[in-house]
Amino acid sequence: MGPALGPRAADHRVRSVSATRRVARALDALRHGWAIRTMGGDGALDLLPAETAFAEPGLDASRLLISDARAVTLKLANQRAAAAPHAPVLIRGPEPFTLDLARAIADPALDLRYPLKGPFLAEPIAAREAAAAAMELARLAGILPAFLVVSEADEAQEVSAADLTAWKAPAALTIQSRARLPVEALEEAEIVAFRARDDLREHVALVIGRQSSERVPLVRLHSECLTGDVLGSLKCDCGPQLDAALHAMAEEARQDSGWGVLLYLRQEGRGIGLINKLRAYQLQDQGFDTVDANERLGLPTEARDFPVAARMLELLGAGPIRLLTNNPAKVAALEGAGVTVVERVPHALPANPHNRRYLATKRDRSGHLLG
Repeated sequence: MGPALGPRAADHRVRSVSATRRVARALDALRHGWAIRTMGGDGALDLLPAETAFAEPGLDASRLLISDARAVTLKLANQRAAAAPHAPVLIRGPEPFTLDLARAIADPALDLRYPLKGPFLAEPIAAREAAAAAMELARLAGILPAFLVVSEADEAQEVSAADLTAWKAPAALTIQSRARLPVEALEEAEIVAFRARDDLREHVALVIGRQSSERVPLVRLHSECLTGDVLGSLKCDCGPQLDAALHAMAEEARQDSGWGVLLYLRQEGRGIGLINKLRAYQLQDQGFDTVDANERLGLPTEARDFPVAARMLELLGAGPIRLLTNNPAKVAALEGAGVTVVERVPHALPANPHNRRYLATKRDRSGHLLG
């Protein structure tokens, strides 16, 4: 039996659990289209998600909260004066916002159908922490970052910026199960499953070969890609990269008694979610590159949670690693999360006619070393 918790430690634990529950309930509310109340040190906002909300009788939504990137895309230059750099933007129109209008503003796939929007005026946001928390919650819920600002919404799920910080703490991640898993690349492999409190995403690691503290493992961080990993999409290089990484680890295990770890992170679309990734695909078909597509959606190009990857490696006892990647920024992000990267191992693969522009964008705009 472990030592008893002191009053302060017990109180901290209770408050931490409550915080993660509030975030989990807020994410559930957003997916269902229910109201949330985000709170910060500078105030609170009652919000309805523009994408998933249902119309309610007497709904007063004279203001709309959108991301800074989306405001720029819509050429709402007058909004920038009311927003701090990269901060959400609060706009007011000549009439209250209907759900249809709010969705037309939020969704870039509707820009051609509804080309004329506005005029809009900006209002200063007093509750900036609450607004920023709302944008992050939208991303985590996989919905468009746009909210109708309402007055005292009934049964709004309350959540604070501090709750969000506690929910994202990587220490909450633990190993839940592990099992032998022979794979095509090498039969000597083990799968390890991780789970965090109140987070439905179950990250996994595949350990290739025999783990040894005497050898530095070859590690690959791979973000979940349903279209590439499972369906064989040619629009990206995810499927071939996954396969090549496993075979590179297997080759080291066979020839040099080395070992490798594939971290399969449940962060679809580099953290924006499957549906928003498909929206980005739509925009790419209209001629936008992958960076511009995310900006038009009002979403970050890179939103992966590297501390989660660092925590997974810590729980596995990996120590220093050799990282299989073409992206120096990934090396820096892992090192910033406390991982010692002793070598960056290149991982470039040939392009095909469908992903050639995508790879060129990664090289030219995201700094990937692809030659």
